[in-house]
Amino acid sequence: MSAAASLPTNWRERLFGSPTITVVTLLLAALIAWIAVPIIRWALIDATWSGQTRADCAGTGACWVFIKARFGQFMYGFYPIEERWRPNLAGILFALSGAAIVFAPKRLKLGLGLAALVILPPLGIWLLAGGFGLRPIETREWGGLMLTVFISIYASLIAIPLGILLALGRQSELKVVKLISVLFIEFWRGVPIIAVIFLASLLLPLIMPAGIGVDRLARAVIGLGFCIAAYMAEAVRGGLQALPRGQREAATALGLSYWKATWFIILPQALRISLPAITNEFIALVKNTTLVLVVSILDLLGIAQASLADPAWVGMNMEAYVFSGAIYWLICFALSRWSKSLETKRGR
Repeated sequence: MSAAASLPTNWRERLFGSPTITVVTLLLAALIAWIAVPIIRWALIDATWSGQTRADCAGTGACWVFIKARFGQFMYGFYPIEERWRPNLAGILFALSGAAIVFAPKRLKLGLGLAALVILPPLGIWLLAGGFGLRPIETREWGGLMLTVFISIYASLIAIPLGILLALGRQSELKVVKLISVLFIEFWRGVPIIAVIFLASLLLPLIMPAGIGVDRLARAVIGLGFCIAAYMAEAVRGGLQALPRGQREAATALGLSYWKATWFIILPQALRISLPAITNEFIALVKNTTLVLVVSILDLLGIAQASLADPAWVGMNMEAYVFSGAIYWLICFALSRWSKSLETKRGR
């Protein structure tokens, strides 16, 4: 019997294989229906989809007119409308570069990845912040989903390489390097992320030389990047410890230096093992971007809360949080599935 033909039989056995399983299945189905039906009625059937103002939402369901009216702010914050092509272009460039790296031949992946790592981060900052021919846009005007994605990407650019170096440092035989790595990891893991962001916003300007300022958004990104780097280091360290010592010894016997053995033999295997944990930390990073609200940086959730202060849209709390939560869920679910596909591909 083919796999396709056996699939319905497998499901029947799993859901109705015995009287006890059948009862549990029916109870769970009733519970799901009891929860899902009112939600579906509120979100879809009884919802208001067209209109321009709060007065158009006369039904008992969701008022998606609010999301429609505020959609630009949810996506871009207070970024000038006539300049929104810039974050759009930056997003397209990042997406195309990622697709090129994923679908490129194996021999070109490393070169394309390094080129993207060198070119795209400064290019993205230039497009968003302006200067050198573009109108300058202050970071206080950034917001919404655009800012959430920006913080996630640039904090990860700090967290991932720093986390790998810290994991290697914690495994180092040099006592000074190991001590510094341990102190860094334990300090940043032991302090709440919300406190780090708040203190980075307040203390960093005090320790900088006079006349040198650090942008508020940059402080939040650096603080968040350092915190996630500490967790990334532990995830990578788990992958390093899972490798047999014979891997390093074999590389040494072949005459490879420490860094060549680490780069070509140890790290690729360790990162493959720790990929699920690294993905989990990146998903946590995406969700932790909401904490920048404590220093008045309006990411997607911050814009949702700020939009509720408009007297013209009083009472739209549910719609704002459901819409924001759905976007966060879609991003995290996509990252999870992408990680799963990488695990499957690497496991072949």
